[in-house]
Amino acid sequence: MKNSFGAWLTGTELGRYLLQREQEYFERAVADAFGYHAVQVGLPEMDCLSGNRIPWQCRVADYGDVDVRCDPAFLPFETRSLDLLVMPHVLDFTTQPHQVLREADRVLMPEGRLILTGFNPLSLWGVRRLIQGRESAPWNGNFFTQPRIKDWLALLELELEEGAFMAYAPPFSRQDWLGRCGFMEDAGERWWPLAAGVYGIEAVKRQRGMRLITPNWKQQAKKKGALGVVAGNERQHTHKRPETTERDGVSSCQ
Repeated sequence: MKNSFGAWLTGTELGRYLLQREQEYFERAVADAFGYHAVQVGLPEMDCLSGNRIPWQCRVADYGDVDVRCDPAFLPFETRSLDLLVMPHVLDFTTQPHQVLREADRVLMPEGRLILTGFNPLSLWGVRRLIQGRESAPWNGNFFTQPRIKDWLALLELELEEGAFMAYAPPFSRQDWLGRCGFMEDAGERWWPLAAGVYGIEAVKRQRGMRLITPNWKQQAKKKGALGVVAGNERQHTHKRPETTERDGVSSCQ
C-alpha cells in the first residue's frame, strides 16, 4: 500500500528527481549522528538512515513496508529513548503538525537529534502549487515556511543546529527539462538558497536548566557560622577594658 505522495515520489520524473536530492541530503545529515536508537518516521519509499551507523534502526509509518505501523502523531516509543529521529515531509502531510513535533520532543533523549524536510512555499514549487491547485500530491501538502517551523521548534526548546536547501530546478514534469536546469543545483546553493523547493532542518534537544537546591545541613552550617561571628563580637565587647573616671575623689567604672 502507498499513499499518494509516496506514489508520486517514485512514479513520476519530478518525484524521482526530488527523491535523489533528499536522499543525498539525509546521507550527509545523519552521517555524524551517534547513539543507540535511530528511527525514521514516514515516507518508507526513502531510506533516510542508510548513511548512519547507529546499530538499532527502526522505520515507522502509517502505511507500507515498515517495522512499525502507527500514526506519526502518537509514536510507540518510551519517553527519552531515541538518539536520532528523521521525519521526511511528515509535517507536510499531517493534520496535527504541533502534536507530531511534541511527540518528537517527548521521545528524543537529551542531546538527541531531529532532522526533517519540508516543501518551501516561497519558491517556484510554491508558485506551481498556487497555479494548478492543491487537488493532488505533492501540491496538497501543508507547505509550511522554514521560519514557522523554527518558531515551533524554539517553543519546544529544540535548538536549531543547521539548515539546508535543495531541489533548485523549477518543478518541471519532464526529465529532459529538469536535466537542462541541472546547473541550477550548484548555482542555487550559492546565489539563491531561499528559492529552493525543499528545506532541511537539524535540531538538537537540549537539557532543560536545573535549579540547585542546597541541602538543609548546609543551610544550618551557614546559620551557625553567622551566629558564631556575632557571639565573638559580643565577647570582645564584654571583655573590653573598662574605662575609669574620677568623681569626688572616688574611682568608679563606667
